[in-house]
Amino acid sequence: MSKTIIKALLKSSFFSCCDAFTVASLNEYTICSKSGSIYTVDETKPQVECISIKGTRISDTGSLRELESRKSPAPWLQTWFLTRLFGPPRVSYVHSNSIVIPGLADAHAHIIDNGFKMQLELDTCKTIAEVLDRVKAYIVSHPDIYNNNSRWIEGMGWDQTKWPEKRFPTAADLDADPLLRGRPIALARVDVHATWVSGRVLELMGELPTDVEGGLIIRDSNGDPTGVFVDNAMTLIPRPEWTDKQLAQFFDATMKSALSYGLTSIHDADSSPRMINFMKNLADAGEIPMRLYLMGNVVSDEYWGSQIPRLDHYGKHGRLTVRSIKLFTDGALGSWGAALLEPYSDKPDTTGIMRSTPKALSDLVKQFWKDGWQVCIHCIGDRANHVVLDVFQDLIEGNNADGVKANITEWRPRIEHAQIMTKEDLERAGRLGVIASVQPTHATSDMWYAETRLGPERIKGAYAYQTLLRESPNRVLALGSDFPVEGVNPLLGFYAAVSRLSVDGSSPHGDQGWYISEALSRAQALKGMTLDPAYASFVEHELGSLTPGKIADFVVLDRDIMKVPYAEILEAKVVATVIDGKTAYGSL
Repeated sequence: MSKTIIKALLKSSFFSCCDAFTVASLNEYTICSKSGSIYTVDETKPQVECISIKGTRISDTGSLRELESRKSPAPWLQTWFLTRLFGPPRVSYVHSNSIVIPGLADAHAHIIDNGFKMQLELDTCKTIAEVLDRVKAYIVSHPDIYNNNSRWIEGMGWDQTKWPEKRFPTAADLDADPLLRGRPIALARVDVHATWVSGRVLELMGELPTDVEGGLIIRDSNGDPTGVFVDNAMTLIPRPEWTDKQLAQFFDATMKSALSYGLTSIHDADSSPRMINFMKNLADAGEIPMRLYLMGNVVSDEYWGSQIPRLDHYGKHGRLTVRSIKLFTDGALGSWGAALLEPYSDKPDTTGIMRSTPKALSDLVKQFWKDGWQVCIHCIGDRANHVVLDVFQDLIEGNNADGVKANITEWRPRIEHAQIMTKEDLERAGRLGVIASVQPTHATSDMWYAETRLGPERIKGAYAYQTLLRESPNRVLALGSDFPVEGVNPLLGFYAAVSRLSVDGSSPHGDQGWYISEALSRAQALKGMTLDPAYASFVEHELGSLTPGKIADFVVLDRDIMKVPYAEILEAKVVATVIDGKTAYGSL
């Protein structure tokens, strides 16, 4: 009997009563580990020998014997046909050193910006001269730019805290080189909260305002702009808008990289209406390879909720969701832009930058809550966190004109970064049930200068991940990377969370880790990269653990990151990334 005839029979009324079984059987298999190294993040079965997948879902977990004993009997004739056509459901074993974990999620990242950064990366440059050399090499390797002095050159990643000078760069630094002089150049700082421009860009900008609300134009002793613009002042830079072709290139580059590192879900923490429309079109065409949870953003203190389309598991594969928005309160610690309650220890003439007034922020949050949006707010400094917690508390406790209390479980407000907080606000965030979305690699990147910025007392409330988790009523701490500020590889975050060490094994406190009492256990870190981001995006019943009935997103690693020494965690490689039960990267 030919396969064409068998397929026709499967579609006939003879099999109509068993359609669900038939469809599932088209993609039915079991993955096992002889050492039982399948980490489920399911507290009822934390570690199992096997998981079975039918279609796009996990059908069962346990030992192979248990799975076989629990199989539902199927009509013998149907089973015979399916076995003839597709073969018996396969059982395969991962390598003895390998482990299986739920699909990894990044709870805070920037998809398009990451692809943009990849064209001219500056974060390994240790001096201003190295930055100039990197930019020159980029120009020389791109003849279309080399031969056209009007073409904009953009890059990202410089960090003055890594340079011997420890100072902000200037337009004069760029203009000192003949190849760079006269070209429009804009280079974003590693945290994207400051941009360094050339003299040509300053010429294009013309007369600048004396002050910028929520931003800063760095000036010299004569009051002239030096070429660095911080936070809201960056909007003055007349950069050309990215083309659709560039957006596609940036998106594809990030997706390819993310899948190779085991990411199956990304929360994009700053999606403009244009970016959302771009990804919506991709979703319509079935060209989004993983789950994307977008936080809509428009730079305005006037309510802009109507500009963001609400999408729920949208697209051909249901992988695009837009039900949250992103607001910004302050800048970043590295550029002295984080808003502090007291002056910086190493720059006592400033307390940082508040990018919105408390009233404007409160008005926006209340309206977004009324309209049913999850609210996610960027907060680095202790002042920013304090102001935002005041706003959230008013809504959660009904301390407002309407007297209506926000349902915390339905709303799930988030603080993105929650980086520097007072002891009282660490406790208050937990008491209110506000979700903290943090980036462990920020701690290990900033640890070399953070205490200099904050002093010995304030630092005790900074990067306090164990405290935030302990105070959370649901024990939820969503972990991310903030890529491209940090690397895409989620194991960098896992390593930083559990070791509090730099990648070379060092820290200001030696090889025991920086403020090691705030480190997470490996189980906590894994949950923070799987089930907790699922909760933070309202899909904990569908994703985040290897639990029967949930979607089959999982990753196979070539070594056991739950047991190997810290130094070996970053050597782990992804063997396979599986989404909806199908291999998206590597092989099973």
